[in-house]
Formats: sequence, C-alpha cells, structure tokens
Amino acid sequence: MVGDCGANCARWLLCLTNFICICVSTGVLIVATWLAADKASFINTTLNITTSKYSPASNFVDEEAEKILKEFVEPAVIEQAAYILLALGGIIFIISFLGYCGAIKESRVLLTTYGIFLIIIFALQVSLILLSTLYKSQADHHSKGFLKTSLSKYYTTGANKDAVTLSWDLIMAHMSCCGVDGYQDFRTAPLFVQKSGTEGLGRQVPESCCILTGDPFLLHPEDPSCITSPTHANSYLSNGCYNKFSNMVNDNVNMVIGVVVVLAATQLLAIIFSFCLCRAVGEERDYHYKY
Repeated sequence: MVGDCGANCARWLLCLTNFICICVSTGVLIVATWLAADKASFINTTLNITTSKYSPASNFVDEEAEKILKEFVEPAVIEQAAYILLALGGIIFIISFLGYCGAIKESRVLLTTYGIFLIIIFALQVSLILLSTLYKSQADHHSKGFLKTSLSKYYTTGANKDAVTLSWDLIMAHMSCCGVDGYQDFRTAPLFVQKSGTEGLGRQVPESCCILTGDPFLLHPEDPSCITSPTHANSYLSNGCYNKFSNMVNDNVNMVIGVVVVLAATQLLAIIFSFCLCRAVGEERDYHYKY
C-alpha cells in the first residue's frame, strides 16, 4: 500500500466515486436487461406499481395520465430504451470497474487503462466542442438535418407511438414550439401524413403544436379545432423548436458553461488522480525492490 498521504487521498476518492458509478451502472444494466428480456413483465409491473392504490404515485395518476403512461411503456418504446440503456450502462460499468479495481488493488495496468479511457472520452468531448465552435454553421446545418430526418421518418400520430414521437411531443409541449422550423415539417413526414389521412379529421398538426390547457404532459389543446385549423392564436405553428432551443441556450449560456466546466474538471481530476496513484504505486514498489 502506498504510504504517501496525497496518493492515499487520490486512491480513496477514486474508490468512492467509481464505486458509486458501478452501483448506478449496475442498476441501469439490471433494468435494461429486464426490458430487453421480458418487456411484458416490465410493462405490467410498471403499470401495477404506478396505478396501485398503495402507490405514492397513485394520487397523481388519473385515467388520462395512465393512458399516456401506457404509451410510454409500449413494447416499441421499451425495446429502443433497453438498447440505449444497455450501451450506456455497459460503458460506464466497464470504465468504473477499471478505476475501482485499479485503485483498490493498486494495479498500474488497470489505473493506466482507466486513465487512457478517460483521456479518450475527454478528448472526444473537447474535439466536439471545438468543431461545433469552429464550424458552427455546418454544425447547425447537420444538427437541424438530423432533427428533420428523425421527424420526417419516425414521427406519427394515433396509437402505437414510438420513442421518437413521444420525445418530440414532450419537447414541443414543454417548449411551446412546433416541428424543427415550423408546422411545415409535418407535411413532409410520411407516417404522420398517412396516419392523419386514416383518421379522416383533416389533421394539419399534432396536439403538441397547439396551445395546451392543463398539464402539458396530457396534450389537451385549448382550442379543439387547432389540429385541423392551426393559427397563431391557437398554436405555435411558426415557432420552430430548433430556434427556440438555440435562444434558450444563449439566454442561459453562463449555466451551460458552468456545467461543461464542472464536468471537464471532474474528468481531469480523475485522470490526474489515476496517473498520480499509478506513479506513487510504481515508486513504492521500486523502493521495496531496492531495499
């Protein structure tokens, strides 16, 4: 064991933080595995817990909320979420496991591997920020193109909504916006156009583009005719979500910078601690080898 006080502090800080990350990522992996292996069981358990009269959430879940909850736990949504959680949980678990075992066992190989992984992640984040800053117009173009593609290819209406549709509905309802650039985006969304034609209502926009009443989560338009005859008075038809989000980031730029700095500082500290501990372990072993 290293005798240096600083190295010992670094060791136990790495142990503590990585142990917490291991616990969190293990929980994520358990849930994700359950979702991937037995979606029906997860759906039934989620609905039973949430709607049970003994559940703390039962007081907040009415019939409308339960209907929305069922959409969120549809098999298609669950399957997509399961794979995302498996990948995210797996990456965090592997890196945290390397850091924890490397610190607790004082293994130079594991600590070095852990540090290299963190350096790669940190370098990718810095590269992404620099590229986004240097090529802002191209980044905006590609980001907007990606969002338009997701809306065009996957957005639908009616029953059996997938994760993309539900995510867009939540974004538009809570940000008071419509589409990427406006309501015209839905005219180029084949699934939305097809489902709207099947409905026979003459729908032009989804409920989430309308001015809503009550809880935005429930998607209740203040004016029921909004979905067929959207206007500036009853909807956000010309307020694109991309510009709305950009303005929100610009208005809160200090907070965004603060979050980025905190994350970067945390990663840098973990990198420094891992290599400092690795060096201290090496010096300790060299000392014992010589004497």
